[in-house]
Amino acid sequence: MTLAQLVQEAFADGGVLSRADAHFQPREGQTEMAVAVAETVAHGGALVVEAGTGVGKTFAYLVPALLSGERVLISTATKALQDQLFARDLPLLVQTLGLPVRMALLKGRASYLCVHRLELARQDVLAQERGIARVLAKVEEWSRGTRSGDLAELTGLDDRSPVIPLVTSTRENCLGSQCPRFRDCHLHAARRSALAADVVVINHHLFFADLAVRESGMAELLPTVRVVIFDEAHQINETGVQFLGLQLSTGQITDLARDVLACGMLHARGLVDWLAVSARLESAARQLRLAVGADHASARLRWADAAPDGVEPIAWDAALNGICASCAELQESLDSVSEIAPDFQRLYERCTELLARAARFSGAASPAQVRWLDAGGQQVRMVESPLDVAESMRSRVLSAPLPAEQDEDDGGWPAPASGPGRAWVFTSATLGTDEALSWFTERAGLQGARVLRVSSPFDYASQAALYVPRHLPAPADPAHSSALASWLAPAAQQLGGRTLVLTTTLKALRTIGDALKARFEGSQALEILVQGDWPKRRLMERFREGAAHGQPGCVLVASATFWEGFDVPGDALQLVVIDKLPFPPPGDPLVEARTTQIERAGKKPFTAYALPEAAVALKQGAGRLIRRETDHGILVVGDTRLATMGYGKRLIAALPPLARLESESNFNEALLALTRASTTDQPCP
Repeated sequence: MTLAQLVQEAFADGGVLSRADAHFQPREGQTEMAVAVAETVAHGGALVVEAGTGVGKTFAYLVPALLSGERVLISTATKALQDQLFARDLPLLVQTLGLPVRMALLKGRASYLCVHRLELARQDVLAQERGIARVLAKVEEWSRGTRSGDLAELTGLDDRSPVIPLVTSTRENCLGSQCPRFRDCHLHAARRSALAADVVVINHHLFFADLAVRESGMAELLPTVRVVIFDEAHQINETGVQFLGLQLSTGQITDLARDVLACGMLHARGLVDWLAVSARLESAARQLRLAVGADHASARLRWADAAPDGVEPIAWDAALNGICASCAELQESLDSVSEIAPDFQRLYERCTELLARAARFSGAASPAQVRWLDAGGQQVRMVESPLDVAESMRSRVLSAPLPAEQDEDDGGWPAPASGPGRAWVFTSATLGTDEALSWFTERAGLQGARVLRVSSPFDYASQAALYVPRHLPAPADPAHSSALASWLAPAAQQLGGRTLVLTTTLKALRTIGDALKARFEGSQALEILVQGDWPKRRLMERFREGAAHGQPGCVLVASATFWEGFDVPGDALQLVVIDKLPFPPPGDPLVEARTTQIERAGKKPFTAYALPEAAVALKQGAGRLIRRETDHGILVVGDTRLATMGYGKRLIAALPPLARLESESNFNEALLALTRASTTDQPCP
């Protein structure tokens, strides 16, 4: 029996999946996708699948992957999705199918406790602060009992905590096998487990980070697997662009200065004036921030000439030279003590790498790349990156050598693998707006891949509706966000919360959030949650709780990552409001470079780039609303262009086939129906 036949049998009525779960129902789209994955696994090649919400794409790729008996690498978008796959979906299917499968979870360095750096953390200046010392003590207590060293086990540890850099390693400061605590290294243990596993779950950031540096994990892992699956594949282009370029930040420089001071005082006190050397390096980083100035806070600056736009070239050049001089001085100091401890050798290598990057950014950018400066928060970051990952995917990923078998007659060298080629599966709920899914395939270098689109099984026309308030100001009007908040307030109040507001900018996030907080200050019935006030995980948990257990209902105002991957099935979410059409920001250097490239090719940037980008993002945001066959809700887009501009029809066509609410009275009637249904526990009409 072929793999495709085995898969069809598993998904059939009365098959192994339905016997294991009384609630399982065969879905035509899920089976179609699973068979396509099985055929790709069996014969090799690349498959791109857009699977609408509710198809059940996770099981559709996991079942054929597990039944194939091949070693499988699964990459997904976030650590949260990794944990869900590893802790819930995979164990359930392995047990259901009765397969002896070894599974491993592999994350990036920043997810694992570094025992050596934990020991050094108490020497750090930051550890003297009371709040940081308290959190550090909790980490130390947990470290004595953890087996995995995965910081996700520490539920009270905020992802933004300044303690995390103190107790985790980076590629730059890791000592590798020379580390005195190497035998206790959690990261090394996770990698060993991954190399011995049949199924390994990673994330896109780890995939591209390791692809960029070829220093661990993927460099060993990828050649050993024949089946590679990218879930939430729509993110791989933007993720890959982050890692396949070159970066240098003032944060990297100050981290080096801090590590040099701690290591020097611990291992070579008195041999070098570590305080002075460290202070000069920190001063150089500070001068770079000052050269950028305070006027560009949280901005992404174009950088086509000698200095980023808006930055005085002489001051900028002097600041970069100062970093180079400080790094050169530090090299001499570290060279004089390099034999004392392996830490000093690694610090020397870090210093050399930062010096090389500073020298690179002192010169002109590569013609094939785009350069910009992120001037956000307490640091500035220089970036030079490709416009997309197509070339890297073709040359470094899709053409990677096949798994090899050991040839004992050839001195232990791997022999060429026989049989089908490597199988690549890329899947997401949103990969484009045309049948060829060109929005995704062109940027990922997958123009020759097999493409499959599987529609959602949901009855969107009866489950959800779309409304565009025509009375709101134009999206460019400064009063737009305030007007949207004023219009939304009574609707959210009537619904008892159950509302998610997705904004396209942080400015709109703050304006709408502040307006709703002021409107419902002191309310016992409604709680306004705003991204940034709490850690993301806590915001998600509180919103999902809704009005249960005597708590008020919730309105969540969010941006960025909440547009996707935020799953709230059931009545806790019934109204999704998108403030404006999510076109790419016109002043963004990466957007401008892509626009220029399209113009040179003789195409129109708006129709070839901006419109597809907006369509995909809009579809992602709208996808938060309906997550189950029993869900009901309303999608509001507070941008009149969707109803008045010609291109609005293309954007609406990209959305699921929602019912249309043409007037305010229609909206109020639909809202009332939702309210009645939620209070009587009856389905919406």
